[in-house]
Formats: sequence, C-alpha cells, structure tokens
Amino acid sequence: MPQGQPSVVPDDGLTTRQRRHRPLVIVHTGIGKGKSTAAFGLALRAWNQGWPIGVFQFVKSAKWKVGEERALRVLGDSGEGGTVAWHKMGEGWSWVQRDAQMDNAEKAREGWEQVKRDLAAETYRLYVLDEFAYPMHWGWVDTDEVVEVLRGRPGTQHVVITGRNAPEKLVACADLVTDMSKVKHPMDAGQKGQRGIEW
Repeated sequence: MPQGQPSVVPDDGLTTRQRRHRPLVIVHTGIGKGKSTAAFGLALRAWNQGWPIGVFQFVKSAKWKVGEERALRVLGDSGEGGTVAWHKMGEGWSWVQRDAQMDNAEKAREGWEQVKRDLAAETYRLYVLDEFAYPMHWGWVDTDEVVEVLRGRPGTQHVVITGRNAPEKLVACADLVTDMSKVKHPMDAGQKGQRGIEW
C-alpha cells in the first residue's frame, strides 16, 4: 500500500500514529459532478473497515432511489463489514428546483439536530452529510454552530459534507477540502441525466 508523505510535520506533540488516526472533517464542494459520488466512495471504504456509517441526505428527494443507497444498505445488512443507517431529510426537490416546498428549512434543522445527537453519542464512525452545504448556504442551519459542534465532537468520528457553495467558515474548519470544478458535462449539450451515471 503506498504511503503518503506529509509536506509538513507539525509541532503538535502528537506521535505519527496519533496524527494518522485523527478524525477528519472532509468537504466536497464546487460546481462539478462527483461530490456525493466521492463521499459514497469513502463510505465503501469505511464499510470495508467495519465502521458504522450514518448517511444523512439533506436535499435530495426522499422518493429518489439512488443506487448508492441500495448498494450500501445491502452491504450494511450483509454482516460482513460495517453497519449502514440511511436518513433522508428532503422531500421532493433538489438544488435545481427548491421553490415548490415550504417546509424544507425545518426538515434540514431537524436533520442537523439528529446529527448532533448522534455525534454526541458517537453513534457512527463515518457521517456522510450529503448536500449539507446547501442548508448552511441558505441560512437554514447556522454555520458557526456546525463548526463548533464539529470541532468539539468526541471520539474518532469522521464527517464528510457535500454540496455547492460550502461556507468559508466550514472550509476553514475542515481538514480536507476538494473543490470539484466542471470542465465539460453532457447537460451542457442538452443531454439529461441517465441511469448508472446520475443515479
């Protein structure tokens, strides 16, 4: 297995082993495709390590059947790796059509309250907060509170947050940030999303 070499060794009093096992806050943002896909790839790695995983979908429709959900549920129930719990917060909309529903802000806040309870109880080892950047960007969830909770979370809980327009305070707090940029996309040429690629 290739070993990454850090460019800096901080003077933080931690051993290499302690530093290696530090829990991370990871943010996937930007206008390009692949933010959630990359987060679910991390969930597969976590499952393989036997970690309990909590997925919280904050914007995508509760009726939308995504392939990652089915795959991770089957894996979680297999008894071979970690467990998987899947929570859907949104109802019937995504970032491209958000005006029709009126109670989504409250659902997002309720979802965040559940995440806080789970973090305090150390319920999962990996949290995928899918599309959670949007509720912060839209002011539905207080970014300062999110940063404070993430910084103070106990144990070795990794958190990955996806979504466009991740607030600067979240980006500053995170340990790993990837900005997905778009070079080309089939939708630019009038092609709609398709099975096996978008869902």
